[in-house]
Amino acid sequence: ELERLSNLVGKPSENHPLHNSGLLSLDPVQDKTPLYSQLLQAYKWSNKLQYHAGLASGLLNQQSLKRSANQMGVSAKRRPKAQPTTLVLPPQYVDDVISRIDRMFPEMSIQLSRPNGTSAMLLVTLGKVLKVIVVMRSLFIDRTIVKGYNENVYTEDGKLDIWSKSNYQVFQKVTDHATTALLHYQLPQMPDVVVRSFMTWLRSYIKLFQAPCQRCGKFLQDGLPPTWRDFRTLEAFHDTCRQ
Repeated sequence: ELERLSNLVGKPSENHPLHNSGLLSLDPVQDKTPLYSQLLQAYKWSNKLQYHAGLASGLLNQQSLKRSANQMGVSAKRRPKAQPTTLVLPPQYVDDVISRIDRMFPEMSIQLSRPNGTSAMLLVTLGKVLKVIVVMRSLFIDRTIVKGYNENVYTEDGKLDIWSKSNYQVFQKVTDHATTALLHYQLPQMPDVVVRSFMTWLRSYIKLFQAPCQRCGKFLQDGLPPTWRDFRTLEAFHDTCRQ
């Protein structure tokens, strides 16, 4: 009986030194507490995962900028030289771009201010429908807050309130969609085109409470009008109908 039990006792593996956990292999009741075999399996799996991650990292580093450079028609050596010119733009150029956009849309008024240095803040009033606070870094839009036309957009000290949300659910939805639009309109080489495209998309909300949904044909769904605007066609959809 002793010889039979001694043959059942496993030996610690020399290829996988697990320090004191190797003593678990001396447990004769392996079928009830197979801790050592599970540790070996987890150790092999982690080693294999680390090996494959290293191979994937090497392949990704080799193909880092080839696709984007070929699409834009610019070599990878010239790309770092073009980047700083779009990040550092003179304030006068930013003012000219905003003034041109303001003249493009008669029903939209844009007030530009710089309360904290060179970074611009825009107060966009779209008809008598809504107001939008746009926080910009040079010509790159960082944050947007959409509120109702009659809501207060200023803090107690007279500055634009860029943190508090709207009190109405419909404008909270539009704020979420505007944040999604900022991620969609991305072209670092031409930031003025991005701002103009975003303002064109924002102008489509002039009929927020008048346009029906293009899919279901209804004006209200769960008490809300169509708050989503397609990025290409600018058509109105309910948040659930657009999917």
